[in-house]
Amino acid sequence: MWEYSDTVKEHFFNPKNAGALAGANAVGEVGALSCGDALKLMLHIDPVTEIVLEAKFQTFGCGSAIASSSALTELVIGKTLEQARAITNRDIADYLGGLPPEKMHCAVMGHEALQAAIANFRGEVWRSEHEESALVCKCHGVDAGVIERAIRDNGLSTVEQVAVFTKAGSGCTTCYEQVEDILFRVASDIAATAALAARSSESARSDEAAAVQHAPAAPRPGSVNLFRSATRPVSAAAPRPASPARPGAETSPLTPTSPLSESSGGMTNLKKIRLIEETIEDLRVYLRKDGGDCELIDVDGSNVLVSLTGACVGCQMASVTVSGIQERLIAKLGVPMRVIPVGRNAH
Repeated sequence: MWEYSDTVKEHFFNPKNAGALAGANAVGEVGALSCGDALKLMLHIDPVTEIVLEAKFQTFGCGSAIASSSALTELVIGKTLEQARAITNRDIADYLGGLPPEKMHCAVMGHEALQAAIANFRGEVWRSEHEESALVCKCHGVDAGVIERAIRDNGLSTVEQVAVFTKAGSGCTTCYEQVEDILFRVASDIAATAALAARSSESARSDEAAAVQHAPAAPRPGSVNLFRSATRPVSAAAPRPASPARPGAETSPLTPTSPLSESSGGMTNLKKIRLIEETIEDLRVYLRKDGGDCELIDVDGSNVLVSLTGACVGCQMASVTVSGIQERLIAKLGVPMRVIPVGRNAH
């Protein structure tokens, strides 16, 4: 049984601002009755100041959907459109004192309804951030764009987490592989962006150190400083060069001394394979206790091919096992990796 905060219970049993809003000039509708959840958010916005004066909702769904919608109306009233636009699904959940993981999609639905209402007020047609992307989960009508945005906004790393936030994969599970592909692609993009930022930061520090090294020395007593400003007195102290990094000092996990940098630019294939073998070997102990096993078959770039045997074959939790191995490898090597279960004879 899920645990609900007192705030969630209060907004469920005594929802705020429920019903139709006659003077609404901004309406956002998301979800579908066929999928089990639907929300209509209505706002009355001052056309001059763009401050939300009133907010009401009509929703079809579970108690968490009602509570999330009620909380959303309380959050937006009195805010400008720009402030309202910044409200996230996390803000809605936090306002309620938290939601069970299985109900986070209710807060996501509220966030999308708000964005749709703001677009409606501005005379725009709201579309999901990647509406033209392919439909991934046919059971719940979730496309790749919705999944990608949920992964980025909430730091998701497993198919199970994606199902919690978007419902994708919680039906027939045939879309698991597509969701895994999106997870891997987003993780790769994030890692590449972070690595680029780290290199830029390192370059900036190097330039700063070089500038300090070649800066003009402080003037000796009685000498003339040709660089002195006519309106600013010259400091008596010479500029101090940047201090070199202390041995063992904390550095960014993406600097050239980190495992990620080494694995992406200096780690040999042999070392990478050994790390993968060690990681999988550590996990096999736990799998064998339950009658299952996992064997490394091959490593092809960032793809790790494994063979599940024993109780793992045909197990409903096999995807969880694969996701767990994948997370452990990413943590060990510091780079995106994808674990692919294959037959024992695959090469």
